[in-house]
Amino acid sequence: MATTSIDTSTKTRSSVAGPDRGRLRSPYSTWFYAPAAVVYGVLFAIPTFASFYFSLTRWSIFESKFIGFGNFGTFFSEPALVKGFTNTLIYAVVTSGTKVVLGLLLAVLLTSQIVARGYLRSVDFFPVLVSTIGVGLTFTVLMNPERGLINSGLGVLGIDGPGWLTDPKYALLSVALVDVWKGVGLATLIYIAGIVSIPPEYLEAAKVDGATGWQSFRRIVLPLARPATVTVIILSLIGGLRSFDLIWAMTRGGPGFTSDVIASVIYKQYQAGFYGLSTAGNVVLFVVVTAIVLPLSRFLNRKEVEL
Repeated sequence: MATTSIDTSTKTRSSVAGPDRGRLRSPYSTWFYAPAAVVYGVLFAIPTFASFYFSLTRWSIFESKFIGFGNFGTFFSEPALVKGFTNTLIYAVVTSGTKVVLGLLLAVLLTSQIVARGYLRSVDFFPVLVSTIGVGLTFTVLMNPERGLINSGLGVLGIDGPGWLTDPKYALLSVALVDVWKGVGLATLIYIAGIVSIPPEYLEAAKVDGATGWQSFRRIVLPLARPATVTVIILSLIGGLRSFDLIWAMTRGGPGFTSDVIASVIYKQYQAGFYGLSTAGNVVLFVVVTAIVLPLSRFLNRKEVEL
């Protein structure tokens, strides 16, 4: 009898636990996901597939003609494309790398015990809130080689300022520096969140053991802030590869084609009325961003799990 009662109670518990486990795995009905699926489909999936189709056509507002991969062949024979690819990679690497370094240093500073820490955090984040076009137009005036405030200040110090946006050697890097100025606040904010989430006991234990500030940063802050580093790298790299508005506002890809990126080449084709060609360029840009960011994201996240 005892065995029978035990078996019965075990079956009862298992029968109760079974449905509970199922509910824990799926707490909501699949219908709850329907609104998000509709929004995703309308705003992303359908436009993506439509772009792939129209990239294979020569189209206008009223008609389209299927031409296969002709647009892609024309796009890759574009004289400015190689320069645009090179500039895009340089721009993305420079901006993302600088945001990671400066964002981390500023976050360490703004999480330390300094005067007016809250105010300085606000000042650091303020450029993120400003319109990109407004920033571009403002720095275009400031970087004017003859009447700009930057070269005027350098002139007071006896330094001849370069043509920041008119010299082919400096145009792309000048825009990249402006991009860093505008976007480093977001990187700093992400790093601040990562540093604040580190248990203070770790830093206190390191201090008791006689660790210096550099040792605490290297052995505790830097490894434990790795998730923030991965986030900053991925977000800034995607932004750099897709950059357009700031470059167009400041240089329009000039002088010549020296600061053209893939997005500005695509826009120029669209302005010229080659809609199918510009759509093919957007598909190429989508594939390039995916091919770079997706493997990098998996690699960084895998390293994070191993650590």
